[in-house]
Amino acid sequence: MKTQEHHIQNLIQEGEHQMLDFKFEISDSRRIARSLAAFANTDGGRLLVGVKDNGAIAGVRSDEEIHMIQAAAEMYCQPPVHYSTEEWEINGKTVLEVIIPKDKTDKHKAPDSQGNYKIFVRVKDENLVADSVLLKVWKSDKFARPAKIKFTEPETALLHYLSENEEITLQDFMQLAHIGKRKAEAILAGFILVGTIRIIQTSQGTVFRLNEEASMV
Repeated sequence: MKTQEHHIQNLIQEGEHQMLDFKFEISDSRRIARSLAAFANTDGGRLLVGVKDNGAIAGVRSDEEIHMIQAAAEMYCQPPVHYSTEEWEINGKTVLEVIIPKDKTDKHKAPDSQGNYKIFVRVKDENLVADSVLLKVWKSDKFARPAKIKFTEPETALLHYLSENEEITLQDFMQLAHIGKRKAEAILAGFILVGTIRIIQTSQGTVFRLNEEASMV
């Protein structure tokens, strides 16, 4: 067990963010699976187990928590998430650091609160179900499919709208262009792949914005 206190203290001072999460305790393998999957699907990250949300060190309560992390990674993540751990002794209390690298090959699913397996992403300090358009972007990337942009009426209407408005939702684009969900998703995904549009996902929903460097129409 390592005793370099400054490493953990430096992490705690960062606060929770897209690549760092504090866990006072591990009591639900299914819930922690969402964090593991979200980190692996996004930029990778760390869990500090035995640390409260306010950064106070409480310490790992039992060895059972380590087993629950293993169960989360191996049983409740599809495919399993690879991770490593370090144990740190600070003022007589143990902090477990769980390190999850970004997976550049697979996207991982974990059960949501209803038990349905979904792909999660890490957005700031939250684990969110990946948006349907983002899934299409990933699928195209995985199979190296070239983005195809046809400047028909829906594409032109979208770019004109975003040149005059900050953002648009999928539903608003469907109404604007009078097209179905599947076609709207494909158009948005194509523009994201070529760098014209960016996706912004939050717990309040998903919006699409024109990249600042993208040319207006």
